[in-house]
Amino acid sequence: MQRRRFMKLGFAAAAVPTIVPRHVLGGPGHTAPSERITLGGVGIGGVGHGQIKGLAKTGFQVEALCDVDDLHAKKTYDKFPQARRYRDFREMLAKEGDKIDAVYCGTPDHTHAFVTLAALRAKKHVCCVKPLTRSIEECYKVVDEAKKAGVATQVTATPWTNDAACRVREIIASGILGDIVEAYAWTRRPVWPQGMPSYPSFTTPVPSTLDWDLWLGSAEKRPYADKWPADNPIPKMSPEAWSGAAVYHPFNHRGWYDFGAGALGDMGCHWANTIYKALELGHPSMISASCTRASDVAFPLASVVTFDYPKRGSFPELRFTWCDGLIKPPAPKELNGAPMPKEGVMYVGTKAKMLIAMEGRDGIRILNPKLDALAKTIPATLPRRGDIWKEWLVACKGGEKAGCDFDWALLITEFVLLGNLAVRTGGSVAFDPKTMHVANNPAADALLRLKYHNGWKL
Repeated sequence: MQRRRFMKLGFAAAAVPTIVPRHVLGGPGHTAPSERITLGGVGIGGVGHGQIKGLAKTGFQVEALCDVDDLHAKKTYDKFPQARRYRDFREMLAKEGDKIDAVYCGTPDHTHAFVTLAALRAKKHVCCVKPLTRSIEECYKVVDEAKKAGVATQVTATPWTNDAACRVREIIASGILGDIVEAYAWTRRPVWPQGMPSYPSFTTPVPSTLDWDLWLGSAEKRPYADKWPADNPIPKMSPEAWSGAAVYHPFNHRGWYDFGAGALGDMGCHWANTIYKALELGHPSMISASCTRASDVAFPLASVVTFDYPKRGSFPELRFTWCDGLIKPPAPKELNGAPMPKEGVMYVGTKAKMLIAMEGRDGIRILNPKLDALAKTIPATLPRRGDIWKEWLVACKGGEKAGCDFDWALLITEFVLLGNLAVRTGGSVAFDPKTMHVANNPAADALLRLKYHNGWKL
């Protein structure tokens, strides 16, 4: 085409009115792909510090930050001095209004549902640290609210879309392992105190930098306690102590029934995410557990939980076993006496076993030399995405939904919460998602719904 002819056509085209979809232009209720997504962060002093930095690096614009502990959050406030500061997430949402498009929730487990529900009702995109909620009722309510809001959601479980997870899925789909009839996942967690027989009998003054009532939220009111005394054995009972002798805050809320979800709630979402996707798992039909000494207030030092799943399409019945507290599955004979990794996943097929070390450089191994070599020839066919923040950003801009959006996260959240019910009650759990009841275990059924205090309601 001659240049003059091309220029004439170009000018003619420019003169013709063009209908552009609203989502491309942006405006109220719509975000143009080129626009920055403005973010409000809630719970930004612990894991939230690194995750807010990751979100900013990915392309989110940090506009507001909220935390109940000014001292714990200081490093994040200093990193983002332009962000407006709040202590109460409800005030943040009310005052920020349309100034923020999205909300990140990195608070302790017992407040996840309250933060996410408030953000969803304000029509904000939401990313929540795992586990999504602390009770089954909360989980289903949050997922329903997300559907009503029509916003982009994400949970911070290790993605089933990254390269390692896609490779696992491709190997299983190839059939070289045969039918997968068992799966195992294990962790060295807890790395915080667990096994406490009771709440501490001592109290300490609440620091001026901490709003203890807001930290407690809907939990039963109790006095503040800072650290376990030096001669108290509790901080030394777990395999490791990442946050030292703190009783509740920071980090050590995880071991208490009222505030956390234990080792299973902390790591189960990570490990189960790819297992659920690769094996097309749905709701378990039966769950049972055994553990070290039970307590009325805290998760045990170690537990083993088994989840049974019915046949799914071409997939046979499956038993998925979870172990924590440095308990591992029996080492398969194919290892010839070599140790099992401290943290890992193992798929047991009718033809071979696949072992995945979650630490170190062992990576994915099929415990059959010929099949291990054959696995390396399996082509990579699944699309790799694999970044939690990028997935959420794309979804916020109207693109493909995040891999662990709330709808998908319901399954892995249910997995950890139902497992914890079996641990807490010492009985088997058969949960029916249609009736929202556990007919075979009244104690577990009662724990599907929590009692809220201090005027908090879902």
